Amino acid sequence: MLAEWIECSLEGGEPSRRDGRVAGGRFTIHGPGILELTPDTLAEAARACVFSVGIHGNETAPIELLGSCLARLEAGLIRLGAPVLVILGNLEAIRRSERYVETNLNRLFRRDLGERGMEPDRARTLMTSVDGFFSRHPDLSPLHYDLHTAIRDSRFPRFVVDPFAETATQPEQWAWLAAADIQAALHQHRHSWTFSHYSKHYHRAQAFTLELGRALPFGHNDLASLAPMGRLLETLIAGRIPEMAFPSRMAFFRVAFELVRESESFQLCFPDDTPNFTEFAPGTHLAEDAKAGPFIVGDTPLSVVFPNAKVELGARAALLAEAAKPPPTPFFQ
Repeated sequence: MLAEWIECSLEGGEPSRRDGRVAGGRFTIHGPGILELTPDTLAEAARACVFSVGIHGNETAPIELLGSCLARLEAGLIRLGAPVLVILGNLEAIRRSERYVETNLNRLFRRDLGERGMEPDRARTLMTSVDGFFSRHPDLSPLHYDLHTAIRDSRFPRFVVDPFAETATQPEQWAWLAAADIQAALHQHRHSWTFSHYSKHYHRAQAFTLELGRALPFGHNDLASLAPMGRLLETLIAGRIPEMAFPSRMAFFRVAFELVRESESFQLCFPDDTPNFTEFAPGTHLAEDAKAGPFIVGDTPLSVVFPNAKVELGARAALLAEAAKPPPTPFFQ
C-alpha cells in the first residue's frame, strides 16, 4: 500500500485505503501527497520527523529514495519507532516533470503568504500539515529533512543547506550528515522562506534542505550513491540513534552575498553550466543588472551556489559563499 501511495498520488487517483498497519504502527493518508506514520510504541531515540520530496517537480531521486524506504517498511524490514510525516510536494509539477508550474513553491513557506494560485495554495496545505503534525508530538524533538537535487553539477554532489533562524543546529546533526556521505554544508545568511526554513523558523526544528546529486528523470538516478542517506532515513523512521562520523570530512561555507534579478536585462557573467561551489577570485565580474549594476568579487574569493539567471524578477539568481570553519567536533569522539 505504501509503495502504491506514491504512484496513486502522482496519478491523481484515490487510494484503496486511507489507513492501515505497518510493522510497528499504522499509516494514515491525510490527502494527496501527505502520509503520516504513527508508531505503536515510541523508540527511545524517536524524533518527530518530516521528510519531504518533490517540492520541485523535476527532482526525482529523493522520491525514489523515500519510496524505497517506505517499501522496506511495508515489507517489515524496518520497524516503525518514530512518528513520521511524508510529503510529496508539488504534485502537478512532478507529473509534468517540471521544476514548477506557475511559481517556485520553495519560496512560499511563510504564514503571511498572500498570493493565490496552485503553488501558493499547495504551500498553505503543506504548512498546515506540518503545523498539525508537530502539534501532535509536542514532547518530541522536531526534525525536517527536505530532499532535493540540484539543476547542475557540483564540486560537492551531495550537500546540505542550513537555513537561517534563531534555532541553533545541534552538533549531532553534522555527525549524522557526515556519516550519510553529505560532502558540504552551506549556512544561510538570512530568512529564505523555503520549506526547511519554515520548520526551523516557526517550529524550532532541526531542519535542512538536502541536495542529493543532479536532477534527472525517473529511472535515471544513481541511488547507490544515496545508500548512506537512505540508511539515515531508515534509522530515523525506526527511532534509533543514527550512525555518526566526524564533520571535519565535510566542507563548510557561509553565504556572503545574494544576487537578485532586479531587471529583465540581468545576466550572470560566467557559463550556464558552471558547477555549484565553483570559486571565483577577487576582481572577477560575476553579474550585470540594469538596475543593480555590476557585481565584482571583493578581496575574498567567493563560491557560487544555485546560479540561475532565468529566475523570476525579484528572485534569487545565485548565492555567493565564503569558506567557513567546521563546527566543533561532536561529543562522540
